[in-house]
Amino acid sequence: MATFNRFEDIIAWQKARVLCKKIHVFTLKKPFYRDFKLVSQIKGSSGSAMDNIAEGFERGGNKEFSQFLSISKGSAGETRSQLYRALDNGYITEKEFNEAYLLADEVGKLTGALMNHLKSSELKGNKFK
Repeated sequence: MATFNRFEDIIAWQKARVLCKKIHVFTLKKPFYRDFKLVSQIKGSSGSAMDNIAEGFERGGNKEFSQFLSISKGSAGETRSQLYRALDNGYITEKEFNEAYLLADEVGKLTGALMNHLKSSELKGNKFK
């Protein structure tokens, strides 16, 4: 696995960013934008998937990074669940659901793989150099 110099280099973060943008576009449509609670929740969870990767990386230690990746992975799962609610409420199409679901699932898998890599790595992070 590659060494990252910036969180923007992490593919899981890049994919989470795309997911965030996609969710934002969904929530601008009628009648989705009127469901304030779901809009807030799904934007929050998709943003959390992205932001926790960045925050964990910036902490500089693999143990902390892994903790934040765990939160990010959970947020990607939460986004998948909320996508079901959006679909069931008729806010998004089946095609939109499938695209976003697969992206959220990929974010979770990439994040999980990075967590596993960190567990087996002998490097402990930049702050321990």
